[in-house]
Order: sequence, then structure tokens, then C-alpha cells
Amino acid sequence: MSMPVTNAAMATDSALHGAEGAPGGASTVVIGAGPAGLTAAYALGRAGRAATVVEASDVVGGISQTVERDGWRFDIGGHRFFTKVPEVEQLWDEILGAEEFLLRPRMSRIFYKGKLYDYPLQPLNAVRNLGIIESCRCIASYAKARVRPPRDQSNFEGWVAARFGWRLYRTFFKTYTEKVWGVDASEIQADWAAQRIKNLSLMSAATTALGLRRRGPKITSLIEEFRYPKYGPGMMWEAARDKVESMGGEVRMRTEVVGIERRDGRAVSVVVRHDGARSTLPADHVISSMPLSQLVNSIRPSAPDYVVAAANGLRYRDFLTVALVVPAESGFADNWIYIHDPGVSVGRIQNFGSWSPYMVKDGRTCLGLEYFVHEGDRLWSMPDADLIALATSELKQLGLLAATEVEAGYVVRMPKAYPTYDEAYARNVQTIRDWLEAAVPNVVPVGRNGMHRYNNADHSMVTAMLAVQNILGASPAHDLWSVNVEQDYHETDVRPGAGTGRDAPVIPLKARQRAA
Repeated sequence: MSMPVTNAAMATDSALHGAEGAPGGASTVVIGAGPAGLTAAYALGRAGRAATVVEASDVVGGISQTVERDGWRFDIGGHRFFTKVPEVEQLWDEILGAEEFLLRPRMSRIFYKGKLYDYPLQPLNAVRNLGIIESCRCIASYAKARVRPPRDQSNFEGWVAARFGWRLYRTFFKTYTEKVWGVDASEIQADWAAQRIKNLSLMSAATTALGLRRRGPKITSLIEEFRYPKYGPGMMWEAARDKVESMGGEVRMRTEVVGIERRDGRAVSVVVRHDGARSTLPADHVISSMPLSQLVNSIRPSAPDYVVAAANGLRYRDFLTVALVVPAESGFADNWIYIHDPGVSVGRIQNFGSWSPYMVKDGRTCLGLEYFVHEGDRLWSMPDADLIALATSELKQLGLLAATEVEAGYVVRMPKAYPTYDEAYARNVQTIRDWLEAAVPNVVPVGRNGMHRYNNADHSMVTAMLAVQNILGASPAHDLWSVNVEQDYHETDVRPGAGTGRDAPVIPLKARQRAA
């Protein structure tokens, strides 16, 4: 059954608060202690069905964890607690407690050539920063693109240049997009641009800003504020772990899945390894938020070769943060700023003190420099000391602070942070889905990496809630793969139609190989 995320969670109440007639004695193994995995375990516990959660790392939360080093706390990527799903917000309050949230103002800007530009772009602010001469050049470039638009608008570059002109495209669109996805913007398909900035052109932005636009497509501004746990998003998942255990469940850290045994058309056990020792967990149900490719490769007897090939064809984008301790006055009011300067590798800079004063120390803040990487590439493989030196030098190069202001530094690497889409990914995922449903129907993928979908945390939680509903006997059963994000789910009304997960570009495999 297809359910929009804004309505699907309405069916989760019995998953959170018990279900009549649920079979007793069944065992569920949940793989992964991120938002999806811990939500599933929590919902099962509330229904009287304690689960065993296995997590390969030593920290709960997955990409939503909060890393702590020497008393400093770092958020991996910046996680605003914003949702249009009331049941998810209710669950946040139920797990953590409303008093543990701060209400924070949203502020992020673009940094380019020493100037900070409003985000979303505001023409008057842009003109002031660019100056009259460069602004005139941008207008002339836009006029030229309108008269002689790019011949090829099937890619991100041509599509954006046709609507903003080449100069504005190179200033505000090209560099950051290429940093995030690791390929040339001309290799990214135009449909992603059309989804992300639908109804927006230079002319529509300018007339809207000047108050001259009264009719036409609505372009909604971003949310003004959001909720945030005092000590970072990991606080939520640490509390969830504790509540799962208080309800009789178990959360096993540093426990790696090495095999899922199947027999007679079902999974029967999960083989795990902890401190070098193997053990077997019987399982009537398996809820998996581990990367979909790893899930397939862990099942024994092995999947057919074509399914394994589909799993191995899934690709990811990895991520690392260099956190630098600096004086509080060296920070900025923004939660983060986007770095559009092509002369540096950093893509975005967080100010963790602007997220929560509880994450930093008096008189100091932490700036988190974010690098979008591929596991094993030059940046990923750099020693920590070299990365700290690089981040320090890039801050100096950008003119944001002097190198002497950096008092300490820490490096956090996050593999498989973003599932990426190429022209084969949908076919590969469908192949895996079909085989799982036929060979091991009691193995249920949930969450971002579990479903290889670019989900927000709240959307991942909904997939877990509905998976639990199915285990508890929902009739008809929910089709998790059809859970949609309606247009009004996002903080902006800029994406057409409905789809699953957040927007992410489809990047041709050949382009990725060339970039590598």
C-alpha cells in the first residue's frame, strides 16, 4: 500500500503503544543503531516485543550521531529537527523530552570571494556584494543566455545557465554542486536542477524581491527556526538506546553482522562478531538499516550472482569533518555557510556554537569544516594532523580567521554518508527488492542506507515505524518502498510531484569513474 509520509505515520500509533493480538515470543534482530534501527527497536519495545539491536561501531545514531572529543561535541553534517509528521515529533518528545530541545533560528549563507550572500539568494543582497560592475556583467550574461540559451540543457550546467546566465551559474551553482557530488556539473542530469529550483529564474527572483511579482508560481522561503537537542542529535539516540534497554531490549555495540542465515524461504538467524568472537542470534524477523549492498552480501546461502552484482553496483558518497577549536568571536551567527570558492576543498563550514551553546565551552566555539569525499581518496587517506593543517590553511586562505586562532583540531570520518544515484541504481535496487521479498521476506530494509534512498532522519523513522506495524500484523501490510514524501513535506515547496526520499541527482556511472 502506498502511503505519503505525511499520512503514513498516522498508522503508527499501535506500533508505538502496543497492538492487540500480536504474537508473543517472536524474536527480532535490528541491524544498525541509527534513527531507523533505534526507532524500530523502540516501537517494538512499546508493543511488548523486545528486540536485539546490533551496531558495528561504538556510537549510536549513525550519521545522526554526536561525536565527543575532549568535551567538545560535533554534529555530522548538521541535523535540524524539523518535520511535518506529527507522529515523528511526538516520538522525539516521548524519547528525549520536550525540555531537552532548544528552539534555534535558522541561518545559512553562501561565502564567495570574501562576501556572505543570503541563502536563498536575494537579488538586492547579491547586487550589494557583487558591486555595480559585476552585477551589470551578470545581467548582461543573463540577457545573452535568454537570447542564445545553451544548446544542451539536459544537464545541470546548461539548465541553470539558461535561467541565470553563465556568470551567476559559475558564482552560485557550479562549485558547491561539484564539491558535494564529486563530478563535473555538466555530468549531472538537469531533472535534479528542475526539482531543486523549480519556478525560479533570475527574473522571477528579482521581481519577487522588488515586490513586483504578485501572480505566478509560489516560491516558498525556508523555515525560520527549528528544534535541536541541547547536546546534539546524538542525545536523542542515546536516550532511545537507554529506553530500548529499559523495556527489555538489548543494544550490542561493536557488534558486526557477518552473516544472515536463511532456510526454507526465511531468515532464521543473524551471525555476529564482537571482539573477534562469533555468536548466533535466532531471528523470526530482521529489520536492517545497514547499507543495502552489505545486507545482500551478508546473506547465506548467497544470493544469485545477478543480485550480488546489483548490490555491488550501488555507490556512496563519503564525508569527513575537521573540527577546529577557535575563540568564540571568530565564529559567525550562521548554523553553517556554503563555500563557493573553487580554490579550496572545503564545501561547508558549521559553527557548532550557533547550533547549541551546550556543545562548546565558554569563550570558545568549534568550526566544523566539511569535506565531501570518496572513501580511500586523497583527502580521506590523509593523516589527521595533515587534515587539521589543511583545514586551518583553508580558513586562512578564505580570510575567515588567522591560523594562530586555531587552538585544537579533531577529524571525524563518516563512510557511506550519502547513497548516490546513477543511471543503474533504480534497476539495481529493484532487483534486490524482488529477490529479498521472494527469498527472505522476513528481512526488511529501512532507513537511508538500508533502502539506498537519500532520506531525512524523520522519513527514515517512518519506514521503521511501518516495518514494525507489519511485524505486528498490519492489514493490509504497508509497502515501505512506496512511502512517499509529499510536496509539502520539504521546508520549501520547490519539488514537483511526490517521490521517496530527498532529491539527489542521478550521476552517470562513467562520470563517476572519470572523476575517480
